[in-house]
Amino acid sequence: MTDRIYMDYAATAPVLPEVLDAMLPFFTGKYGNPSAVYGEGRETRKAVERARRQAAEALGAESSEVCFTSGGSESDNLAIQGTAFALREKGRHIITSRIEHPAVLNTCRWLEKQGFSVTYLGTDAFGTVDPEAVAEAIRPETILVSIMTANNEIGTVEPTAEIGSLCREKGIVFHTDAVQAVGMLPVRADALHADLISLSAHKFHGPKGIGALYIRKGTRLDALVHGGSQERGMRAGTENVPGIVGLGKAIEIAEAEREENAERIRGLRDLLAGKVLAGVPGARLNGHPVKRLPNNCSFSFPGIDGEALLLRLDLAGIAVSGGSACTAGNTEPSHVLQAIGLDGEMLKGSIRMTLGRETTREETEKAAQVLCGIAADLRAMRGL
Repeated sequence: MTDRIYMDYAATAPVLPEVLDAMLPFFTGKYGNPSAVYGEGRETRKAVERARRQAAEALGAESSEVCFTSGGSESDNLAIQGTAFALREKGRHIITSRIEHPAVLNTCRWLEKQGFSVTYLGTDAFGTVDPEAVAEAIRPETILVSIMTANNEIGTVEPTAEIGSLCREKGIVFHTDAVQAVGMLPVRADALHADLISLSAHKFHGPKGIGALYIRKGTRLDALVHGGSQERGMRAGTENVPGIVGLGKAIEIAEAEREENAERIRGLRDLLAGKVLAGVPGARLNGHPVKRLPNNCSFSFPGIDGEALLLRLDLAGIAVSGGSACTAGNTEPSHVLQAIGLDGEMLKGSIRMTLGRETTREETEKAAQVLCGIAADLRAMRGL
């Protein structure tokens, strides 16, 4: 598989060798339960707390404000459900956007069945949520605003700091899903004015099945998983020590190398976008042209079936996505692309290409060349 070109880093990224090396001892020799008081337990507890400090430092937070979870979806659920049930006596109104990850949208839809009211804000054609629209949607009973830091499908970076500042002034809890942003953008709790931040290790070269939720000190939250007192009572169950260690190491590396990696990847992204837009007549780059993730290219092509293009690229050894990894296999059109106004052929003819630290210039140029050739073939087959 070494001759393949991987361009779906928004879905997942390979575990770094340094991360794997840090994790391995905790599968075998260092296997103690972190809750145990004897030496083996104290050793793994120390590793868990070291990883907590690493995550906290990356977020500009205190260690006590980091709660480990199973990933981004659980972090989103804990943030939204946890806030809703903790503050339901104060109010039952939540604000989010139509382009959020399904972990946010489906949690909000479930809460509507539990008697909560949710406002789903639209966006402009670039997928940007207007802070003024957030302000206008706020009611006396509003208890939570959840707006993602950057969109996983089209890469648009939201005005999260402005929205967070507005919520802070109004005394409303602000949650942001930063799963796609960590490692690509600076994600600092105070700068974003965030009370809750979701992240997932496998997006920044850590292991799958481990994530974290930043919980600002003083934020009221009801637990989802009940049992023991792990994670300060916020998440019962024996800790996933190897995964936690991997998250800590991965986020430490991601933050240390973020600016250098983002600058290089941004150059490759612009190279890819330029060649594809020039090589496929009528092609459109979805999302904001400037305020976007350094690694994201979301394209729509009139006259081309996106699924056929994706499959042909796969046969050519290039891995791309039709959108979000969490909607793969779903025949329904992308809710994000619909929200920004796409319809018809532009909606059906869409793919997402996301680059990463292993992506090379040679791979980028080849991928663009192959894509343009396949697009021409597919149009010719339709007589276009």
